[in-house]
Amino acid sequence: MLDKNLIREQPDRVRRSLARRQLPTDVVDESLAFDAQWRAVVTAIDTAKAERNQLSAQFAKAKDQGGDVLAKLRERSNALGERIKRQEQEAAATEGRLDALLAQIPNLLADDVPDGADAGANVEIRRGGTIPTFDFEPKPHWEIGERLGIIDFERGVRIARSRFVVLKGAGARLSRALANFFLERNVAAGFVEINPPLLVNRETVEATGHLSKFSDAMFSLEDGSLFLSPTSEVQLVNLHRGEILEASDLPLRYTAYTPCFRQEAGAAGKDTRGLIRMHQFEKVELVSLCAPEDSPARHEQIVRQAESLLQALELPYRIVVLCSGDTGFASNKTYDLEVWLPGHDAYREICSCSNCGDFQARRAGIRFRPQPRAKPEFVHTLNGTSLALGRTLVAILENNQEADGAVRVPTVLRPYLDGMERIAAAG
Repeated sequence: MLDKNLIREQPDRVRRSLARRQLPTDVVDESLAFDAQWRAVVTAIDTAKAERNQLSAQFAKAKDQGGDVLAKLRERSNALGERIKRQEQEAAATEGRLDALLAQIPNLLADDVPDGADAGANVEIRRGGTIPTFDFEPKPHWEIGERLGIIDFERGVRIARSRFVVLKGAGARLSRALANFFLERNVAAGFVEINPPLLVNRETVEATGHLSKFSDAMFSLEDGSLFLSPTSEVQLVNLHRGEILEASDLPLRYTAYTPCFRQEAGAAGKDTRGLIRMHQFEKVELVSLCAPEDSPARHEQIVRQAESLLQALELPYRIVVLCSGDTGFASNKTYDLEVWLPGHDAYREICSCSNCGDFQARRAGIRFRPQPRAKPEFVHTLNGTSLALGRTLVAILENNQEADGAVRVPTVLRPYLDGMERIAAAG
């Protein structure tokens, strides 16, 4: 959530950021109007309370002046009390409407985010790895997986519905190997492993901005009290919700492997085949909480950590910085790591690394003291996928496919698979 003072003092800055995101800017004027109304009511309450205090002081003097004077003072005091009560109710309602508006305003974009309407304007930063060449027509992963008997889409639909899948045999083992490999590499880099709940409450998803961002894409219980987590970023950021940390505690760095759940309501007709866009998927996440001046460096660190995993797997990739129209709700700047998929003949996102500044921390009430006894300030939060297991599995199958239909297992994963070098069809 943005600071109210920022909107009061720099409304044009907020308008520019909204316009760069290709969003309407009238929410700024609405917020300013409600803010002015709220402040006017609060001022009126303060004035009325001051008047009531003055009346209270007159009661003692009025005792010697007879019952009529006391009755009039009491009448005026009661009327002031009723007025204050009405004004406090008005102030609460106005503040509620203001907060609801503020909750829908996305984070301010960083100045160095490139302008653009959609993903077509994202800017490539660098590439890594070598795109493979084949002396045969490469197959998409769904054909490879079904031929090898390691991916079963039909039974996934039978058990649940479309966009659910069953991984079998070497497919399930490869997915588990990826999770272990990612976690061990992240822990070795200084991230603390967390195993969080998969169900989260409304306060938790609101704190990270995901209820606004994914409100049409989250699975929830019927009463709306709990949600299936769309990403463990939600849980990891909320580990310190409402806390005041010391500067010596920072940075805090966490990693977690979890299933994630999204309805993908806005993606109808897109990636309907294969593992790219599922309702249930697994990924390993990175989250960092740090002092504001440290966040650009921590952002780059998360990118490098995710990039190192792709390098270890020997997968071709590129890194892009998202343009203004493609940057997520809670982020002020985002890098995407995209892996090359021969079956798609294109780079596809496998990791997103975002700097959220103090946007999430302000919602979650996560602060720190820069110095002992100093006034608390909001931390900065950062997150990155490290990596999405399903999409990494897709990349391995498509980039490492061989002419006979088998798939070469990346060298770094073989210790997790009892030395398995190739996945081949049974028989």
